[in-house]
Amino acid sequence: MTTTRFLLTATAAALIAAPAAHAEFMLGDRYVDNDGDLVADIPEDESEWVDPDTLIFAYTPVEDPAVYAEVWAGFLDHLSEVTGKDVQFFPVQSNAAQIEAMRAGRLHVAGFNTGSNPLAVACAGFRPFAMMAAEDGSFGYEMEIITYPGSGIEEVEDLRGQTLAFTSETSNSGFKAPSAILMAEFGMVAGEDFEATFSGAHDNSILGVANQDYIAASIANSVKGRMIDREVVSEDQLEVIYQSQTFPTTGYGTVYNLTPELQDSIREAFFSFDWEGTALAEEFGRNGEDQFIEISFAEDWAVIRTIDEANGVTYDCN
Repeated sequence: MTTTRFLLTATAAALIAAPAAHAEFMLGDRYVDNDGDLVADIPEDESEWVDPDTLIFAYTPVEDPAVYAEVWAGFLDHLSEVTGKDVQFFPVQSNAAQIEAMRAGRLHVAGFNTGSNPLAVACAGFRPFAMMAAEDGSFGYEMEIITYPGSGIEEVEDLRGQTLAFTSETSNSGFKAPSAILMAEFGMVAGEDFEATFSGAHDNSILGVANQDYIAASIANSVKGRMIDREVVSEDQLEVIYQSQTFPTTGYGTVYNLTPELQDSIREAFFSFDWEGTALAEEFGRNGEDQFIEISFAEDWAVIRTIDEANGVTYDCN
């Protein structure tokens, strides 16, 4: 497993096997939270504000970033129009690279996946404010453990002695949630009851199971649904042996130290975007999503922070 200075402080296998521990969510030392909303405040000192000529935007890592560069193109044009800034799509290869880019000041606006949101907030000064939702305001996805027909895996207990593919250590449905669930509900831990491998992305895990490279994987069913709809994989290549409760989806927001006016205009761009007839609507409409809604990190990500706590997760932001 590749580690970085700000990733989880234990190895993947040890994290899964760790007993539940209290891990109060805290921001890194470079940030302050005077209003108690659990996200970094905008600096009071104007000399610390950033007002770039070009805004850099990144969507959570996917197998083929070029596809999503096209999906987001219309929205980024709208973002440019509202903010008066040039906007560039930044294809990231991993959650770690995305967080490192924001932490280093190279990324200004982003969508961080469910599991990496707390890490981005704590260690990169990420201020999430929006999430995709259906017309009625409903949102979310489920973690699924999938296999392929004829694999011999018919229920979760059949994973004993097998290898389960996770995505990355920062992913909720690709690592954190299944780690907690397998331990709590089935008494199963990696390295003892099954082996763990990491694919790097939900797309990779789903394709790996569909092509029978992985016997089983934990994935976000929203990604699976879009891949089936695009005919990247077919429904009859996959079987679901476990489905979780509903979790929040990708959170969108800005880095903390953009000027307040720029942060306000970026928010305006998200909530004024007209989805009708866009590539964004075509892609995410596969999940029934057709708008951005306001979210609260403190409230909407509480279940994810609870999962982190159950896994004994702590963050090293130094």
